[in-house]
Amino acid sequence: MPTVSHKTATALLVAAALFMEILDATIITTALPIIAAEFGVPAAHLSVGVSAYLVAVTIFIPISGWAADRFGAKRIFSLAILIFVAASVLCGFSQSLNQFTVARVLQGIGGAMMVPVGRLVVLRNLPKEQIVSAMAILTWPALGAPLIGPVLGGWIAETWHWSWIFFINVPLGAIALLFAYWLLNNDKGQWQPFDITGFLLSASGFGTLMAGLESFSARPENITLPLVLVAGGTLTLAFAIRHMLRTPTPLFSLSALRFSTFRATMTGGSIIRISLSSAPFIIPLMLQVGLGYSAIEAGTLLLWLFAGNLAVKPATTWIMNVFGFKNVLIYNTLLVAVGFFILALCDSTTPAWLLGIILFISGMTRSMHLTVLNTLSFADVPQSYIRDANTLSAVIMQMTRGMGITAGALALALATFIIDDTRSIPVTTDFQLTMVFMGIIALISLFNSARVEPDIGDAVLNHRRAR
Repeated sequence: MPTVSHKTATALLVAAALFMEILDATIITTALPIIAAEFGVPAAHLSVGVSAYLVAVTIFIPISGWAADRFGAKRIFSLAILIFVAASVLCGFSQSLNQFTVARVLQGIGGAMMVPVGRLVVLRNLPKEQIVSAMAILTWPALGAPLIGPVLGGWIAETWHWSWIFFINVPLGAIALLFAYWLLNNDKGQWQPFDITGFLLSASGFGTLMAGLESFSARPENITLPLVLVAGGTLTLAFAIRHMLRTPTPLFSLSALRFSTFRATMTGGSIIRISLSSAPFIIPLMLQVGLGYSAIEAGTLLLWLFAGNLAVKPATTWIMNVFGFKNVLIYNTLLVAVGFFILALCDSTTPAWLLGIILFISGMTRSMHLTVLNTLSFADVPQSYIRDANTLSAVIMQMTRGMGITAGALALALATFIIDDTRSIPVTTDFQLTMVFMGIIALISLFNSARVEPDIGDAVLNHRRAR
């Protein structure tokens, strides 16, 4: 039986891989104009590099669980790192938009296999009493990478060359491979025949839906195409769900939804994840466009949000054990919403030090909530359902990331229309109203949190399990 220290080291390895995957989804956003100039295309056309990556990740996540069971978790995890690193090199050497897009798709395939399989390694055979600490480790990359990525990407593109945004994955990937060889066992699960129909339906559904969500934020002036894509993706996913409920060997089962803890985090939890995922997108825009900060100044302020994420980490386990999941979900949701509402009061006269304090506290509540959701997801899920629960949660979390950006963009467009629809560039009041909208979205999740059982998830909380 692996020791606790070995499990912690494994969780850190998977967290590092998750950080690398999420970082690459966001790091190129500030470097797009520079890359576009070198390719000789308009900067807006480079958005395909972002969307292609996110869509590829979403499409291929469902395969990860089946592949790990069929070929072994260590083998698939290592192969995913190799694909990710090789694709990163191809991105750096790309000479045209087409080459770059193909390389980003390949990179997304590696990322799709790397993170869910790594998390499955951590969760498989993990005692209930260790889920809290493991999830605390696996949550920090999702908090920090979206904040660090844009700042780091812009700095690398201006200081060195944009290709180094991708070349830095080579040493990181090599280190990850060494630790994977040292730490992981090639455990296999009970694999079944590959569900080709389920894959085609889920891949086309998830891919079309994600493409539609990306189009909403990229083309807010023309919503016809995004609406068609979202509607088509949703309809296809309905057929995929129908198929998976009927076939004896689905690509991944939806049966984990029968457990209240998992179901609560996938429903109400997804609503507040959308609100939380909008922060790394909408706050930098507010700081630069609305409040007049430079890119470097905005990036420095955003680090306070990241600092808040990290500062509360040592206390998250204690808070969950003392107050229980339900209380933390309810009261922390209120704090998340209040954070957005306070940001709605900020304008160009707000001192930078006060903004830093607000962002720091908002980072603490953001970190607390995502840690609770990630821990609660698997609190009551038996080991026999872990693979399917892990796959389904990975897909939904990837989608809520995209929906967060979309919700932020749509909220900003709606706020601008309400206040003054003659303007094409948003001003401070537009961002203030947008923050109010995002706070309201967070509050909607309270309806779900208030309905869960008072002792939800107590099986993984030390003091409550001892009662």
